[in-house]
Amino acid sequence: MTYTKILDEFGFKSKNNVYIIAEIGLNHGGDLELAKKLIDSAAKTGTDAVKFQTYLTEKRTAADSPIFNVLKKCELPFEAFKQLKEYSDKNNVEFFSTPFDEESAAYLNSIDVELYKISSFDVVNHNFLRKIASYGKPVIMSVGMSNTKEIETAFKILSKGTKKIALLHCISAYPTQEEDAMLSNIYELKKKFDCPIGQSDHTYDITVPLYAIAAGAQLIEKHYKIDDGMDCVDAPVSITEKQLTRLVKETRRLEKIIGKPKFGIRESEKEIEQFRRYSK
Repeated sequence: MTYTKILDEFGFKSKNNVYIIAEIGLNHGGDLELAKKLIDSAAKTGTDAVKFQTYLTEKRTAADSPIFNVLKKCELPFEAFKQLKEYSDKNNVEFFSTPFDEESAAYLNSIDVELYKISSFDVVNHNFLRKIASYGKPVIMSVGMSNTKEIETAFKILSKGTKKIALLHCISAYPTQEEDAMLSNIYELKKKFDCPIGQSDHTYDITVPLYAIAAGAQLIEKHYKIDDGMDCVDAPVSITEKQLTRLVKETRRLEKIIGKPKFGIRESEKEIEQFRRYSK
């Protein structure tokens, strides 16, 4: 597959063909200093961006939900995200976040976060999509669990506010087994939507994301932890600094291998051109 979109034109600060996102998410456990250490670690790998989750627990889930206490423990106050954005800027890595309520979305806008991530859970949350669209900023939306009609509806809603949209194929299983990755969905999304297509991956290693890039994915999102000794919420689906470094390196290598379409006599073929056999 070839790359069909110039990412910079869609609001992604990258001159490369693939934009790599380290999803720190909740792995800081509500500890701001640990969140900064995760940014330090991710920045060393050459990743394009770090992503967090911004929310008010009471608005994200019911009090009797089995994940309420986990989310509450990992909730950071709004002002922490301003610090994390500034810290990411100093580390030359782009900062953004997934808001889960309108207050969180508004706060991210107030501190000039330049793009939004929408989780798979909110593809069918049309009122929330309209709110995000109203800011007119680039949007990345994961589409786990969604059928094509739901994705099309969400895309149309977002398109009323911004034309800078990217869709991430996603399997909302934590972790996802390789045989369940369904990378063929990337081909289908590329056929149906005039925007960059990527993958939000929940397999443990980096093999599936690299295959996704070979299938045409231009954005890759992976949950991130510093090392295997780190006790964090999303440890089973998170890759380490060492793994992310390898993913970035292999992605840049793969970009060169895939290249840009070109027919006719290529530079590497010039010495062999003399042996072409034209009819007389």
